[in-house]
Amino acid sequence: MIRCDKDGDTWIVTIDRPDKAGALTRDMLIRLAEIAEAAQDAKLFILTGTGGVFSAGADLEAARAGLATDPVWERLSGAIASLPCLTIAALNGTVAGGAFGMVLACDLRIAVAGAKFFYPVMKLGFLPQPSDPPRLTRLVGPARAKMILMAGQKIEAERALQWGLVDQIAAPDALLETAQNLGADALSAAPEHIAAIKRMTVEAVKR
Repeated sequence: MIRCDKDGDTWIVTIDRPDKAGALTRDMLIRLAEIAEAAQDAKLFILTGTGGVFSAGADLEAARAGLATDPVWERLSGAIASLPCLTIAALNGTVAGGAFGMVLACDLRIAVAGAKFFYPVMKLGFLPQPSDPPRLTRLVGPARAKMILMAGQKIEAERALQWGLVDQIAAPDALLETAQNLGADALSAAPEHIAAIKRMTVEAVKR
């Protein structure tokens, strides 16, 4: 259900569970975290999915069994955020719930026009993962972050682009190509150069 395809310095990681809307089990999250932790030599790391939904978040049965509050979500988002390469979420469809974490942890986000973004923690009675609100707020501002986390609003891709949650909208058949084109300069650069520029941008946000 999790695929990792390596093409030179490019790692493409795919959530491949279209029959369940990309819903995530604990084993899937552990596998995603292990891949991200192992991708230290990649220059371009692309996270994507299959079907019409990127991920509906936690598998409902697993969520009821405690997955909704499992630290594996933070392990995954932390592993992606700490990668020294360019990371891109190529979103083939809707992103919901805990799946937000790995998407927010990426450097860039591109999405198809039909994608929606929602994080119904207020409605479901869970707290978001600790790193998600700060990352979301840095992207869209505090009021818009509250629109998503507290008012439970579903944000369509076009509005997400206006808000800064998404950086570009791509046609479904050009989604991966768009992500690969965005990573072209990184692929031609030395790993330490990529890491240095990324570190500078991260530090700038902290100031």
